[in-house]
Amino acid sequence: MNLNQIELLRILQETQFNLSKAAERMHIVQSAVSRQLQLFEEELGSPLFERNGKRLIGLTPLGMNVMAEIATIHQAKLNIQSMASDFQDNNKGILHIATTHTQAKYFLPKPIQKFREKHPGIRIYILQASPEQLIDQLHSHKADVAICTEKLNDDDKLVTRHCYEWHHAVIMPLGHPLCEGKLTPERLIDFPILTYSHGFTGRSAIEHAFQHCGLQLDIILAAADTDVIKTYVHCNMGVGIIARMAYDKQVDANLVIRDLSHIIPKSITKIAYLKQNYLPLFTQHFIDELLIAAKDMKA
Repeated sequence: MNLNQIELLRILQETQFNLSKAAERMHIVQSAVSRQLQLFEEELGSPLFERNGKRLIGLTPLGMNVMAEIATIHQAKLNIQSMASDFQDNNKGILHIATTHTQAKYFLPKPIQKFREKHPGIRIYILQASPEQLIDQLHSHKADVAICTEKLNDDDKLVTRHCYEWHHAVIMPLGHPLCEGKLTPERLIDFPILTYSHGFTGRSAIEHAFQHCGLQLDIILAAADTDVIKTYVHCNMGVGIIARMAYDKQVDANLVIRDLSHIIPKSITKIAYLKQNYLPLFTQHFIDELLIAAKDMKA
């Protein structure tokens, strides 16, 4: 048993047990992949893969247990590499941030700017996706930190930290009936609603608030991007329910915004990273900048 064989098994799992793709990733011929796999299984005395002829179609019970240990070994390898890089120069490296459009546009610019002033040697990549995809990015080591509102608490392999609290608001064109008078759930359901897609920016909190009142919103358009919602509110297709922080007084001057904190409970944006990950110092400093920015929002 050697590290190359262990890496081969990991890559086989990543490529859905495709021998030719694994060979390409390992920069060896396919026959060498088959031979290394045969040697590994002979050493263990039991097969790791279910087969259909020469094709690998799944893992045996032993294979599943072995893969769990290989994941631990791979994590240790990544941690060792990060520690070594940190020791040599903690102002060089790449920070991969997984987040949603709303966080990337309306929350992250200031903390990223502050971080870059202190760590000019760090390159930053922002990966925008749905909350489920953000979690996958963490588990596949394509992202170091995830920042979003939904889903992060559902994964016990993540460290999650409270970042900041925020509320929803309703936006409508000037002169709309909802610009005046008390806002109630009953008034809101009389109008077509434009808001976030399922899983984005507190959509679950919006739905729960109206379900609690025994009411159902007429959501005629849902989008992951706040700017898309604003665009269709401008077209008089309905009123938009958005994150309060996504309203810009100058850019959105021809829209009226009204607070919905008395109807929709607060949402909490969280920071997450893998429990087993070694966090380089610059990643820790970035998280510190996020928390400072969150405090400034409260002030």
